[in-house]
Amino acid sequence: MTSIPNTLRIRRALEDSIVRGRFLPGTRLDPEALAQEFDCSRTPIREAFQQLEASGLVRVMPKRGTFVTHWSPEELAERFEVMAEIEASCGRLAARRISHAELDIFHEVHEDCRRLAEAGEVEAYYARNSEFHHCIYRATHNAFLTQEAARLHAMLQPYRRMQLQVRNRMTRSFAEHDAIVAAIRGGDAEAAARALHDHVIVQGDRFHDLIAAMRQTLA
Repeated sequence: MTSIPNTLRIRRALEDSIVRGRFLPGTRLDPEALAQEFDCSRTPIREAFQQLEASGLVRVMPKRGTFVTHWSPEELAERFEVMAEIEASCGRLAARRISHAELDIFHEVHEDCRRLAEAGEVEAYYARNSEFHHCIYRATHNAFLTQEAARLHAMLQPYRRMQLQVRNRMTRSFAEHDAIVAAIRGGDAEAAARALHDHVIVQGDRFHDLIAAMRQTLA
């Protein structure tokens, strides 16, 4: 019982480190080094690994160790395809169900993204961009959908972060946000669904740009 709070703290810290790029896809996580870092035994480290594996952020490979999940281009394309469909569903429901209070917060986050995009603050924009999407998830008022969207969002975070490193991608991302906000604010469910789907889907040149960014980051 005493390891549960420690496990939660460690899982959240490791999740944040993976999302922020401290541990890149394919990196082996050293349980002994992490136990020293968190000043704990290896038991809560193993428990945190199991929880991260369930979320899809790591892979535990018997006799080899625990690795930050790294997908092939085909696997990555499949996951972005599913994420685009889930986000479209979230946008459709959010346009119908978002409350006035939620809309105010959504606008505030959107304006933060505008300021950061104009300043060229990629890392800060990336963090606020994540909150932008979570505002939409919460506005669905569907707890199961919110949970599933957040789970897949976290799984793809390291790759979405790489995507923002592509030249002019942050500027285009914010322009796409503008269309999403307009559709949700106007209560246009289908326009919101289309805008979110197009914002998330990675196809054609965008897919090749992402793969190039991955190779550069992981080299």
